[in-house]
Amino acid sequence: MTTIGIRKKLHEYIADADDKKVKGMYLLLEDEIAKKDDFICTPRHLEILEEEKRNHLNGASKSYNWEEAKEIIRGNKTMD
Repeated sequence: MTTIGIRKKLHEYIADADDKKVKGMYLLLEDEIAKKDDFICTPRHLEILEEEKRNHLNGASKSYNWEEAKEIIRGNKTMD
């Protein structure tokens, strides 16, 4: 069975499972679930993102499309 099929079956199962089983599954996965919630975007981070967005929209910063970014990452292109 593919991962997609497994995910679908799990979603269907959890939707109808009794509370005790759902709580048990959550306890098994609680640490993994908590790790996903560790990222915190502070107000300062949001300010930086907004500033970068303004710079991008008004042309004050150089932007790259996905293909250009991949070439830069691979070392096949330099940042202008």
